[in-house]
Amino acid sequence: MKETLIAFGRALRSLREPGIVWHLLWPSLVSMVLWITAAIYSWSAMIAAIMEWIVEWPLVGGWISGSAWVSATVLVLVKLMVALTLLPLMYVTAALLVSAIALPMMLERVAQRDYRDLELRRGGSNLGSVINTVVAGFLFVVGLIVSLPLWLLPGAGLVVSVVLTAWLNQRAFGYDALMVHADRDELRRLPLTYRKPMFMLGGGCALMAYVPVLNLLAPAYCGLAFVHMMLEYLRQERERRGVTILDPLPAQH
Repeated sequence: MKETLIAFGRALRSLREPGIVWHLLWPSLVSMVLWITAAIYSWSAMIAAIMEWIVEWPLVGGWISGSAWVSATVLVLVKLMVALTLLPLMYVTAALLVSAIALPMMLERVAQRDYRDLELRRGGSNLGSVINTVVAGFLFVVGLIVSLPLWLLPGAGLVVSVVLTAWLNQRAFGYDALMVHADRDELRRLPLTYRKPMFMLGGGCALMAYVPVLNLLAPAYCGLAFVHMMLEYLRQERERRGVTILDPLPAQH
């Protein structure tokens, strides 16, 4: 918990850097426009398709079809489920944009100011980042689809979404934060060593996605927090191993 709070605090401090706030906003805005537009044009067809699918379930389908009250209740739950599903889909789309475009730009500025003593070993790459995030996003969507029946249970959908989003944050941003400074061994080993605090940080960011206004900042702010957490772990790791830390030059303002 301490590491999570420190990472959030340092990410908040980094908002003073020029251009950082813009990179926090635009991925979510683009994602929202895309998914809201898609929902407007496909809402009725999507709800009808899901209702038809549920009615085909053994035992349950006949019970729903035989009662207008039950059918109306299930329809409301389905609409709520679809609406709630849009939030994690918006998040994963924004996370892809953050990983591919926004985070490398933020990483350069933050590292220049706060982690100038860390040697750049470039164990990862922008291509590796995109591949990692696309794979993580695909597995996230698969998990979301598989868990859809649980979303009919009150509260279950929120829990599933937070857990899946926490995992997505851990998987995607853990690589992005280290790809420039870590070597290949460090890039592989550190996310395994610190997976618990990374998951907690990812879970905190996932909860932000359900808070109005803050959800616009959540994906990129999460990436920024992971930069601070993972680069601090990298610094500590090298100090324990007796690796020479570069003498930082005066920070540029």
